[in-house]
Parts: sequence; structure tokens; C-alpha cells
Amino acid sequence: MYKLLIFDWDGTIIDSAARIVSSMQQASRDLGYGELTDTAVQHIIGLGLPEALVELIPTIDEAGILAMRERYGYYYLGADDTPTALFDGVEASLGRLKSAGYRLAVATGKSRRGLEKVFDETGLRDLFEISRCADETTSKPDPHMLHEILQEAGVKADEALMIGDTSFDLEMGQRADVDRVAMTYGAHPLERLTPWSPVLMADQFIQIEQWLEQKS
Repeated sequence: MYKLLIFDWDGTIIDSAARIVSSMQQASRDLGYGELTDTAVQHIIGLGLPEALVELIPTIDEAGILAMRERYGYYYLGADDTPTALFDGVEASLGRLKSAGYRLAVATGKSRRGLEKVFDETGLRDLFEISRCADETTSKPDPHMLHEILQEAGVKADEALMIGDTSFDLEMGQRADVDRVAMTYGAHPLERLTPWSPVLMADQFIQIEQWLEQKS
């Protein structure tokens, strides 16, 4: 049924929410935008950085977005030592899915620079044949990112599955007519995921693999 599995990154593949929150809070303090709550930052995880900053700081201008982008990157890509790690079972499960014949892709709110860094750090680069980042296309929840991936893969919408932990991932999937899996351990709570009619609510990454095996 499905040929292409499209994964969000932060909160789905890797447990990075704490570092995102900490880095955004430190950048905001440095530039005089004040304190950002954990909840506020968690709410915008999944968006492209400019879109996230407008949500967090409605008065921010273009110069402020550029400054926050630089300062956030300074912390997230190096200065902030809040640990990040793959969620349990991710690497092994992705390997089995690829060996079973599924094609794998990434659709992320990260920048290309950020995604390339974590590809290198995790060693997962070779598992994914296609990736799209928010700074090279339209941010979630616009479906354009998925349309680009589907076109590059030569796959129809009903042959793909979007897997993510935020309402932005699931809304994007719904708007692209792609079935959706909601990962319940990530950034957004259940009440923000269920309205987007996921075909599966997964509490652990391996449940995706198990569910696909049952459908085959």
C-alpha cells in the first residue's frame, strides 16, 4: 500500500525538544525579547524558524528575525549542551523498514545546515533518499514541502505516509492528501494531534513497523 515513508525529524526521530526550548530561550534573552515559556516554544516546534519567531514574538521585524536566527543557531548548533538522542529503537527500526523495501524521506522544519549536522551526528544519512528543509521550501503546515517530495520520488499521495509528532506535520499531510501517523511522545499533546485524523497513534517508534507489517 505505502511505498514512501516521510518522517519529521525533531520530536519524531530525535529527542531534541529540550535543546530547542533552551536555545530559543537563551537567544531571546540575549537579544532583549524577554522570557519565553517552555510551553510557548514547544508550541512552535515543527515550523520553519521565521514562522516560529513570528508566532513567539509577534512584534519582531525582519532584522530581529535575522538576529534571532543567528543567535538561536549559535546555541542550538554548538553552545547549548542540552543533550539530544535518537528515540528508542529508531535506528534499528528505520534500517528494517528500508530493508523491507520502503523508501524513506525527511520533511523537517530544520534548516538544511541543521539537518546536515544531525545526519552526520546520527549516521542516518544513507537511510533517507530525499529530504526537504524549511529554509529551502515553504514551511509546514503548507503542503508544498510534501508535494515536492512526492514529485521527486515519483510517488502518488495515496502511496505515501507522513509520520510526525506535531499538528503542523499532520495538517501538512492532510492538506497533501497523504495518510498520517501521529507520534504521541513528541512536542505536541494528544489534543492537538487527534483533529487531523491520523491512521495510527504511536506511543513508540517500533509501532510504525509493527502496524505496517500487519497491513502487508
